[in-house]
Amino acid sequence: MALAVRTPRFQPRPASISAPASTASLAAAANARPRTSAGAGVRASAASPFTEATSSSRYRRDAWSYAADGSSSNPASSSSSDASAAAAAAAAAAGRRDDEIALQLPELRRLLDALRASRGRGAEGESGGGGPGRVALVGTGPGDPELLTLKAVRAIEAADLVLYDRLVSNDVMDLVGEGARLLYVGKTAGYHSRTQEEIHELLLSFAEAGANVVRLKGGDPLVFGRGGEEMDFLQQQGIRVEVIPGITSASGIAAELGIPLTQRGVATSVRFLTGHSRNGGTDPLYVAGNAADPDTTLVVYMGLSTLPSLAPKLMKHGLPPDTPAVAVERGTTAQQRTVFALLKDLVDEVKSADLVSPTLIIIGKVVALSPFWVESSEHDALKTENSYASKAR
Repeated sequence: MALAVRTPRFQPRPASISAPASTASLAAAANARPRTSAGAGVRASAASPFTEATSSSRYRRDAWSYAADGSSSNPASSSSSDASAAAAAAAAAAGRRDDEIALQLPELRRLLDALRASRGRGAEGESGGGGPGRVALVGTGPGDPELLTLKAVRAIEAADLVLYDRLVSNDVMDLVGEGARLLYVGKTAGYHSRTQEEIHELLLSFAEAGANVVRLKGGDPLVFGRGGEEMDFLQQQGIRVEVIPGITSASGIAAELGIPLTQRGVATSVRFLTGHSRNGGTDPLYVAGNAADPDTTLVVYMGLSTLPSLAPKLMKHGLPPDTPAVAVERGTTAQQRTVFALLKDLVDEVKSADLVSPTLIIIGKVVALSPFWVESSEHDALKTENSYASKAR
């Protein structure tokens, strides 16, 4: 089926497909639709809406943390800070993670000492007049800043220090107060700016110094976001942790496309899967037989690289090959691209469309309830009809 770039936000349409009476009728309807390659679709802008590892906006935000020893900590007045940030960008682009962190350490230590001093603590963190700070784990949703909760916005605006991931959108970062410091701790394939243990220590050190620390995560902190690990670590150290939920990508993107994750008579449950193996590589985590239940909606996070092995595994476990599916790149943002296909064709369609991370995958009968499934099918049918007409001439 056709590749589609983002359309205006979903609104119910009278022409949307109604729930089928049975699995068989849905499969028959899906099979009857003509299909063409997704690769013919319009390509979206290459610019990412997110804070990617090597984005220029990221280094402008974090320039304060790259000030060289002895230089001013004010990036607006320090040319050496700009030079260090440029060197860090080059190091990150070349995959030299240790070089980048080494450039940040002097200024991070100065900031930590300043926070301790401002709250009546000694250089070694002896208790003074102020108590420990707190950490808020804040979910920022799938990318659209209008999907933030009011509580999340208030926490972001009140932060002293913000540690943010790569799937926090640039629009969300614009909400951070002018006086706050920002530090990138994102992870992407082949590049981890910080290990999870280093992130734990950063959160702990600044919270103990009395800072109001906000940890920004794309989606929801407790859905494939490792928020549970951070919460457990900090609580064991006596740090107060608040979790502010975000709209997880499954809910936000499904709503954007008009897909009900559950629907009476169509899908009685929904299951979230990770597409990442614990040990990395292209083989996804073991998919149990009940994950291939035709009456369950499957939502696969981070599954782009493992989709070629995941899709056959699902079909082997009994999921019908003509199950409707959709892959959504950068969902809810202006750069959103969508590929609708049957499960048996999904791998080829996604490859043809050249989707990139982050891509969310939804598999199940409910996908065919989206009005965009209908539009995509009608578009393909028209293209096929025009092709036949051209050949007949």
